Amino acid sequence: MASELPAFLETAVFAGLLLASAVTLLAGYRVIWGPTVPDRVVGLDTIGTNVVAIAALFAIQTGEGLFVTVSLVLAIIGFISTIAVARFVTEGDIIE
Repeated sequence: MASELPAFLETAVFAGLLLASAVTLLAGYRVIWGPTVPDRVVGLDTIGTNVVAIAALFAIQTGEGLFVTVSLVLAIIGFISTIAVARFVTEGDIIE
């Protein structure tokens, strides 16, 4: 069930999807060939943030509220995983 969006909003959402996808690919480069572990962690966090943005934009484009829920869950999981990885990198242990 696609909702009818104004032409400008439809174009802006499509451009946002393309931009978020391109930035996700660039962050993937940083994750694979990042010179240090913190660079890779930042790249993974960027990918998580962009996936949340893609899900939210897709929810706007299709009119499906389910993707808003998906984006919220992904944001929570991304936040918790970033904290866990950062703690592991700095302290060498996640749970004390």
